[in-house]
Formats: sequence, structure tokens, C-alpha cells
Amino acid sequence: MSEIRLGVLALQGAFREHIAMLKRLNVEAAEVRLARELDDLDGLIIPGGESTSMGLVAERWGLVEPLRRWVHGGKPTWGTCAGMILLAERATGQKLGGQALIGGLDVTVNRNYFGRQVDSFEADLDVPALGDRPFHAVFIRAPAITSVAEDVETLSTVAALHDEDHSVIAAVRKGPILATAFHPELTDDLRWHRYFVQMVKDSKSCAG
Repeated sequence: MSEIRLGVLALQGAFREHIAMLKRLNVEAAEVRLARELDDLDGLIIPGGESTSMGLVAERWGLVEPLRRWVHGGKPTWGTCAGMILLAERATGQKLGGQALIGGLDVTVNRNYFGRQVDSFEADLDVPALGDRPFHAVFIRAPAITSVAEDVETLSTVAALHDEDHSVIAAVRKGPILATAFHPELTDDLRWHRYFVQMVKDSKSCAG
């Protein structure tokens, strides 16, 4: 039996792929669509997808405030791509009227930093937290983190748009919150999921 139980927000986007990765790690995982389904979880993944659509569905289903309580209450949470946008305290490049942000991560995210679907790309990232081997990351309509607070740890960067001599932030961590601008669930590499699982286990151990 798994030591922990993780949820994957299943409003829209690549939630099934995350669940498949967690099952490869023998971790119990469940789709989350209702506020009450957060109650017996040890950690939550907010997947990639279309952040505005996810925010609208979350508002419609009464999930925004429960998600805010979850994140701001110190529960382990990982946002990928659109999920990273939702976890940000500030987002630029939003559509007219903006969108509901869950917040909790003191960063500024440029929502469409790398452009449209046709501008999607892959890149090998140096991620010391995952070891010496680069991580081959998939960026799809990807955002980027353009500023972070002092207490937010940068885990990886990627070449800036149209300027390979500079970089923007592609992955961060602040305590129990992890965020990546790319899609680890669309690769065969389990290291990011293993990293988050360990974060959840450490949090549960400290709480216990």
C-alpha cells in the first residue's frame, strides 16, 4: 500500500498523464474535481492545460477558495505549466479581464512568454536537485517566471526568448510548493514526480 495519497486536479489538461507517472512510482493517485476530494490527500498536482479555462471551471465548481485554503495552508502542491500560472501571486500577459489565481507562490509569471502552440519546443535543462543528468523538458505554449521573491528557490532556468545569452526561470520551489513551466508528465523521466513524492513524504513526516 502507498505511504501517501496524491490528487491531480482533473478539471482540464494533462491530468491522466500525471496519474500514470505516479502509478509507475507505486503511489496512490486520484482525480480531483470536487472540494471534498481534497480532504484525504497528502499532496496535490495542478496540471498543464489552458489556465484561463481551468480557472473558470474551478470558479464554476466552487473550487477556487478550497484550493486557496489548501495551498496557503501549507499543503504540498505542484503546478506544471498552467498549474504554475494558477499558483503565482502575479501574472502578466493575461487575457482581458484576467483570471482567478490561487496564489501562494511569490513570483511573477508571464502567461504566454514563449508564444503560441506553434512555438512549443524541447530543451535539456540543468537541474541540480535532480542530479547531474540534464532533464529533457517539453515546453508547450509555455509560461516563464520573470521575477521571484527572496525566499523562492530557483531550481532551473531556460534560454530567454530571442536571447540565448540570458535566461528565464523554468522551475522553482518555495517550501511545500513546486512549480515547473514545462510538462514532465509528457516524458518518460520520472525524476520530477519522484522529487515531488519525496517532498510530500517529508511534509507528512514533519506533520506526524
